[in-house]
Amino acid sequence: MVAIKKFIRVNERIRVPQVRLIGPDGNQLGVVPIQKAQELADQSELDLVEVAPSANPPVCRIIDFSKFKYDQEKKEREAKKHQKQSRLKEIRLKPNIDEHDYETKVKQAIVFLKKKDKVKINLFFKGRQMEHLDLGRKVLDKFIIDTQNDGQVEREPNLEGRIMSFVISPK
Repeated sequence: MVAIKKFIRVNERIRVPQVRLIGPDGNQLGVVPIQKAQELADQSELDLVEVAPSANPPVCRIIDFSKFKYDQEKKEREAKKHQKQSRLKEIRLKPNIDEHDYETKVKQAIVFLKKKDKVKINLFFKGRQMEHLDLGRKVLDKFIIDTQNDGQVEREPNLEGRIMSFVISPK
């Protein structure tokens, strides 16, 4: 995955006649010509950084650029940490599953749904079990009923080859 870095103009790379300037201590210095803004930044031995290029006139700030860049990256990392990506968990069943094994699978599906993950239930048929698709359908219908308090069916059960499957998403 390639991260797209937005380009921040600094010092001589800022090519506009006037900028709205913010001083090193955070106070507004008003709209000033770019030469004066650069002189003020040089006097305080800091960088002139364009913080809002789309504003009219662009907003520039007198700060240490490396510290600014570090703070931006830190904010991005923190925002990334709080993102929740929905994952798809898979549970495998057979049409002749025992009651206790079935209950264990239901409990596991509920745990996944409470963690806000989607759950795909796959029911595998072997050999002559293909002649009794109704038994597999009964198991899946029972599974839907047992998990309806924690999730909702996103994709109805359908048969693909020897696998009958459906997807439950969290409520």
